[in-house]
Amino acid sequence: MGRVYPVWILGVAVAGLAALVAWGVSTAVPAVPLLTVAVLLGIIVGQLHVLRPALAGPLQPGLSVAAHRLMRLGVVLLGLKLSLVDIIGLGWVTITSTVLIVLLTFFGTLWLGRLVGLPGHEPLLIATGFAICGASAIGAMSATINAKDRETATPVALVTLCGTLAIGVLPLLWHPLGLTDLQFGHWVGAGVHDVGQVVATAQIAGSAALAVAVVVKLTRVLMLAPIVAGVAVYERRRELAMVGASASAGVAGAESGSAAAPPATVQHRPPVIPLFVAGFLAMVLVRTFIPLPATVLDAADLVQTVLLAMALFGLGTAVRLGELVRTGGRALGVGLTSWLLIAVLALAAVFIS
Repeated sequence: MGRVYPVWILGVAVAGLAALVAWGVSTAVPAVPLLTVAVLLGIIVGQLHVLRPALAGPLQPGLSVAAHRLMRLGVVLLGLKLSLVDIIGLGWVTITSTVLIVLLTFFGTLWLGRLVGLPGHEPLLIATGFAICGASAIGAMSATINAKDRETATPVALVTLCGTLAIGVLPLLWHPLGLTDLQFGHWVGAGVHDVGQVVATAQIAGSAALAVAVVVKLTRVLMLAPIVAGVAVYERRRELAMVGASASAGVAGAESGSAAAPPATVQHRPPVIPLFVAGFLAMVLVRTFIPLPATVLDAADLVQTVLLAMALFGLGTAVRLGELVRTGGRALGVGLTSWLLIAVLALAAVFIS
């Protein structure tokens, strides 16, 4: 009898192969971040009709594992990039302005998405991606609220589009806006979505600008923990309130003698703090207080990059550009508005810092 492999192994292997291809493309074209290539590769694969049966069939379990479980592991290891010492070194004005930018972009985009009637969790996921750290943040939030793949697909496509546009647009505005090298790095770190896109955009202004951009960007990444935890608490309370209201209605119906539907039960109760968020914070503390050898940090960075590349490929395969073109006009408007909002807020923060 042949050996039986887990049903998810094939899809994970394909995601791993895609990560390798993305690494090759990014190495050949350094201006294009690896994670951006991984998402774009997933989106391209998702549009090929000949592959749709495989994506929905034998590859689906593994791609789901990559998009959700590997994403969580990658987010945990992302914490090893963050040292609170480096963040404090930015100064309180820069730290405060960066936090405010994240919060204003997050709640502003969430409000706008709901105002125009985007369905389901799309407003929350778009707000998370544009305010914090792109597709990685969308994946982390999606895993917390158990969003459907089709709800995740549009936000991933939008944040990838706008983040890629930023790589070409922001450098063109560098000198016309009269920004110094360090100010440009600050603007990029505060206004561009994905860490890789920040590096690709800021490096043209030199190593000093790149260092500032990365630290400011990682300060935004740190906001992933409280925002995801806050949403988890909100979802938990909302579900408990719905169960309580249903139970009360059932009791009232029984007392009046009328037929009533059985009380609803909570199928999935989000934890107060998702485990991977706690792991992310633990890694931040480890990086801050424990001197780790460079080899350990380099190895963790490699593993984290591979995991996120595999996860983002998996998320990208769920994107259907045809549906996005037909029905995504409002979502595109929200995404472009959010992109403009964070760019303007970040630029204002540069001038007041």
